[in-house]
Amino acid sequence: MKKLSVLLMVLLSMSLQSQTWMQIEKISGGKDSVKLTDITKIYFTTTPTVFVCGTSTIDYSGKTYHTVQIGTQCWMKANLDIGTMINVAAKPSNNGTIEKYCYENNIANCTTYGGLYNWDEAMAYSAASGATGICPSGWHVPTNSEFETLAAAVGNNSNALKAIGQGTASGSGTNTSGFSALLAGFHGATSIYDYLGTSVFFMSSTVESATYASGMRLYHNENVIHFDGFQRIDGISIRCLKD
Repeated sequence: MKKLSVLLMVLLSMSLQSQTWMQIEKISGGKDSVKLTDITKIYFTTTPTVFVCGTSTIDYSGKTYHTVQIGTQCWMKANLDIGTMINVAAKPSNNGTIEKYCYENNIANCTTYGGLYNWDEAMAYSAASGATGICPSGWHVPTNSEFETLAAAVGNNSNALKAIGQGTASGSGTNTSGFSALLAGFHGATSIYDYLGTSVFFMSSTVESATYASGMRLYHNENVIHFDGFQRIDGISIRCLKD
């Protein structure tokens, strides 16, 4: 910015010797003329981008996330996928690196379905309900109550949350909400992967006990939304919610 200011001062000084007016051509058309002897400083400002849920996207850690408005809430339209993959038998720790599981230890599954995180890692080792956790600034790990608000907005119909092509028979996704849930499976506490294509568990930031937290679960063969507890050492999906 300092170099730009010096350059402008030099250019203005040169212009004063050869002409009296500065002309500014607008992108929208037309010109503005300013008398050079009336100019003491030139400022450049950037108009902040207005966030519009459903239109605006979020760039975070090298990925772009689309957004969707459902009732009064603004959600990311895909599961969070951030961090470094660890092996099925490994345990994440508070080491300054975000660690995730990818179904069957395949990084491509994280790209498609998002990472699978245990509760403490997802919360960035905070115990506060509604904490930002590993979500981007301005977003947070939803509370169980906020998932209940989401369920109410779609009449407790899980098919409205599931992407088209997810689920079977009475559990076939219609995605009328735009939530686009994929049946991402989970990483179990006994170091196994299970339920890909048949179930998805969404993590909430609400604690049930020292070892359990609450979450929202969707199944492939029914249209009901479930609220269940899960072990905090399980690896499950995260959907960030706008503050």
